[in-house]
Amino acid sequence: MSYAVIKTGGKQYRVMQGEVLRVELLNAEVDSTFQFDQVLLVGSGESITVGAPLVEGATVSAKIRAHGRADKIRIIKFRRRKHHKKQQGHRQHYTEIEITGITA
Repeated sequence: MSYAVIKTGGKQYRVMQGEVLRVELLNAEVDSTFQFDQVLLVGSGESITVGAPLVEGATVSAKIRAHGRADKIRIIKFRRRKHHKKQQGHRQHYTEIEITGITA
């Protein structure tokens, strides 16, 4: 089974074919295919190809399943006895993808 390490949204992900994961928001339509060309490492069995910094000619194709927003996280800054309380909320946008193929 082959795997790859891709870089998207400032993060790195180890992916395999058929895997479903959430990444930072991608500018693509739902049910379309997306090509990741920033492949840092490709491995299959005992052989591993490490890029410097990218593997030449390697791509990872994925199908866009959905776009959405994650659960709300709450940010609270509180100073006791100082009449100071500050609240903020945040919901991060994401894209859910399914890895369809890895070409080295």
